[in-house]
Amino acid sequence: MPDNAAFYWNELITEEVDEAKKFYAAVLGWTIEEMKMPSGGTYTIAKMNGKPVGGIMNSADVEDGDDMPSHWMSYIHVADVDAAIAKVAKAGGEVLKPCFDVPGVGRIAIVEDPTGAVIGIMTAAPGP
Repeated sequence: MPDNAAFYWNELITEEVDEAKKFYAAVLGWTIEEMKMPSGGTYTIAKMNGKPVGGIMNSADVEDGDDMPSHWMSYIHVADVDAAIAKVAKAGGEVLKPCFDVPGVGRIAIVEDPTGAVIGIMTAAPGP
């Protein structure tokens, strides 16, 4: 199980997926593995030495992704995302996207902290 309250995953959301794949492969040596998303579109998994290190996703495949600037999105793992999200408003933040399930990945919510920074909070699906 991942460490509680630790950064767990990072993904680049961009309209320029092909350019991003070329850039990170050239600069960091990442290899690329693509997988079809159940909702449509393709999710790119970046790997280093065969180990997943991040993802790349087309902003067109993101809800409300029109005109979204390219950015890296980080996710922090918690033992219970629903319990964590219940504390967001009282702590001065805002839930931007309530908890949702991604099969094989986990349960995720997107929040904005009191400083305006956006972060994903998630509980990873049980591993093999």
